[in-house]
Amino acid sequence: MKAVNHYLVIERIKDEPTNVGGLILTEETGDENRYSKAKVISIGNIVEGIKENDIIYYTKNAGHGIQHKDKFYHVIKSMDVVLID
Repeated sequence: MKAVNHYLVIERIKDEPTNVGGLILTEETGDENRYSKAKVISIGNIVEGIKENDIIYYTKNAGHGIQHKDKFYHVIKSMDVVLID
């Protein structure tokens, strides 16, 4: 699977649940975070500054999901990336 143009194929990295005062906060309850973390699987031919296997943070509501060979990936635009870790 290969991304084209300005798109990225990413695999989302889920945050571990956090224990705060006896309460377990999962990703769904921690909505104050506006960005999600992911590993870049494939980059389009006109994407600059991002490489495959980079860990990125991107706008949480960006893109859409796609099923490929029994794995679930997200496809986002390169402009939705806010930083590279």
